[in-house]
Amino acid sequence: MKKLLKGFTLIELMIVVAIIGILAAIAIPNFVKFQCRSKQSEAKGNLKALYVAEEAYRGEFDTYLATGSAIGFIPKGTKIRYTYAIAGNTATVFGASATANTSDLSSDAWQITQRNDLTNTTNGCL
Repeated sequence: MKKLLKGFTLIELMIVVAIIGILAAIAIPNFVKFQCRSKQSEAKGNLKALYVAEEAYRGEFDTYLATGSAIGFIPKGTKIRYTYAIAGNTATVFGASATANTSDLSSDAWQITQRNDLTNTTNGCL
C-alpha cells in the first residue's frame, strides 16, 4: 500500500515567495507615489481657498490684499505640511505659494496666480 504524502515542496514555496516579492516590488513604489500625491492635495486645496478669499476681497475692495491672515485665511488641521506665503500683490496682481515643510515631501512647492493658474513649481513626489 502506497502512502499519500500531503504538503508543499520547497520549490513550490520558493515560487510563491518569489511571486509575492515581485508583486510587492511593483505595488510599494506606486503606493508611495499615491500617498505623496494625496499629501499634495493639502497645498492645492489651501491655495484654491486662498485664491477664493483674495477674489472675494478684491470684489469688495477692488484690490488684492498683501497678507493672508488679514482676509481670514489660516490653514486648518493638526498636521500642516506646507508653509503658505502671499507675494507680489498689487491692486491687479495676486500670487501665492506653498512650500513643503516636512521631510516626507522634501522640496515640494506650488504656486497660484490671479488667473487661478495652479502649478507645481518643484515636484517632491518623484
